[in-house]
Amino acid sequence: MKNIAPAIFPPNGIGDTKPTNQAVLDWVREIGKLTKPENIFWCDGSERENEFLIAESLKQNVLIKLNEKKVPRSYLHRSNPNDVARVEKVTFICTPTKEEAGPTNNWSEPADTYTKLYGLLNGAMRGRTMFVVPYIMGPPNSPLTKVGFEITDSKYVVLSMRIMTRMGKIALNRLGNDPKAEWNRGVHSLLDVDPDRRFICHFPQDNTIISVGSGYGGNVLLSKKCFALRIGSYLARKQGWMAEHMLILGVESPEGKKHYVAAAFPSACGKTNFAMLIPPKHFKGWKVTTVGDDITWMEIRDGRLFAVNPENGYFGVVPGTSYKSNPNAMKSIEHDTLYTNVALTDDNDVWWEGKDGAPPKHAIDWRGNDWTPDSKEKAAHPNSRFATPMRNNPALDPDVEKGEGVPISAIIFGGRRSDTVPLVYEAFDWNHGVYLGATMASETTAAATGAVGKVRRDPMAMLPFCGYNIGDYFKHWIDIGKRLTNPPLIFNVNWFRKGENGKFLWPGFGENMRVLKWVIDRCERRGGALKSPVGWLPGPHDLDLGELDIDHKSVADLLGIDHEEWQKELAEHKTFFDSLGGVVPEELLRQRKRLVARFNE
Repeated sequence: MKNIAPAIFPPNGIGDTKPTNQAVLDWVREIGKLTKPENIFWCDGSERENEFLIAESLKQNVLIKLNEKKVPRSYLHRSNPNDVARVEKVTFICTPTKEEAGPTNNWSEPADTYTKLYGLLNGAMRGRTMFVVPYIMGPPNSPLTKVGFEITDSKYVVLSMRIMTRMGKIALNRLGNDPKAEWNRGVHSLLDVDPDRRFICHFPQDNTIISVGSGYGGNVLLSKKCFALRIGSYLARKQGWMAEHMLILGVESPEGKKHYVAAAFPSACGKTNFAMLIPPKHFKGWKVTTVGDDITWMEIRDGRLFAVNPENGYFGVVPGTSYKSNPNAMKSIEHDTLYTNVALTDDNDVWWEGKDGAPPKHAIDWRGNDWTPDSKEKAAHPNSRFATPMRNNPALDPDVEKGEGVPISAIIFGGRRSDTVPLVYEAFDWNHGVYLGATMASETTAAATGAVGKVRRDPMAMLPFCGYNIGDYFKHWIDIGKRLTNPPLIFNVNWFRKGENGKFLWPGFGENMRVLKWVIDRCERRGGALKSPVGWLPGPHDLDLGELDIDHKSVADLLGIDHEEWQKELAEHKTFFDSLGGVVPEELLRQRKRLVARFNE
């Protein structure tokens, strides 16, 4: 087997920062004995280390240096064409019983799974360097912050983890020397990147993740979906907080009044766009800032939810990102960015479908082949990515590092639906809002392998990320509500409704500020609304549509409730709940009955 990750040999002073915690040292020794690497590289997150790793990655063709003038200090990585997205069918939750994993997860028995994985890892790092990456998730001084260690044989993973987490000595300091301290154990090996030997396995009771056979970010940056959501949600339930697949944005009025909003959308449904929204000219003086674009950890304090972004960077979908759709994202990825599976132009710049300006006359596509505008294949993979530090974002919220987090005024759920679901509506109360989240659905995109465009239920956008039984997860939401004296209002949005001509009715992007403004008005108890069977809908004059080129019919269609379509929707809610096999809490079944009754009134 060709060694796809040959060992590297650092000079003195690089790769030798060992932790002092004996539990970590024992674990690294155990994994080293199993995987048999050429050498062990202890990461410290320093600039010198980063420069050395980049130089070695360029030598070994793991990275391609991009044009220094056009995209300074930025690089392109190409993953294996068989390894370009999260693979849900080989992602497992390994709990002692199948019931604990629940009906929406792939379950695997822990002891058997360890045996299988250790068999695959046996000698897997021969001739390779084993990197030990210490990191924290969360602001350095937050009570919610967690420590993780990822062992990997991929330089791409180390370089990405440095962007996506607070990596290095900061984690060693946070962990300290207590051998009983809580920390996440992550083991990753590329093996030979064979889809038949690809597994992403989570052991919630052991706070452990093992991922083999993939080099793609979502499967191998174990801090992200694996730890921050799958293991995180399990810890959150046990410890009384929340780990959610949500962005956090701040919105400030011209008078200086500020609210924070958390929003859950499935992957590739505009989370990053919404998190970095730039208000249109009509909203002069309004400011939107980004706390996070993907993952939110929340705890209850003083009867309210306070949220932190556990990440340190953005791992966003590139195609469709432009100065028109997301100027702040474009500014964020102008420098110090690691691109994956985009196209390379002849002057070593990056290109993707939907980027501003004309397509290049010639480029090298994401697979490394010649490409022209006449080519049948796309130049960039539909799920190509950027990893960039959050510091690059010109709209970064000033309180992003606040240890106690920011207070959440509203939670928004939203999916990609071409019909049925209105542009925006508000839940009647917390439990009704939990029902909205539990039944939300989206038309699938390229962010996960499988058919694109199929409507699938994706509760709270957590279907692929909940680390335990989804029924217990719903119950955890309901229990959280009981402890809140000042709960956030809950809303549902749908930017993707289409008209009879098949075109989107809503312009989206920055114009979503108009919906956000109504959400804030409702939080301040001053926005108008009409009662409908599904929740509170804005009336025709409650949304500020000033200077927007949109006709009355489109607005009516966007906010309309088609009873026939909703009868189908209600039937699908029942089918979905039934498919979960009796785990849905009684309160949500009651919410469904009430919804049906409201339609029959």
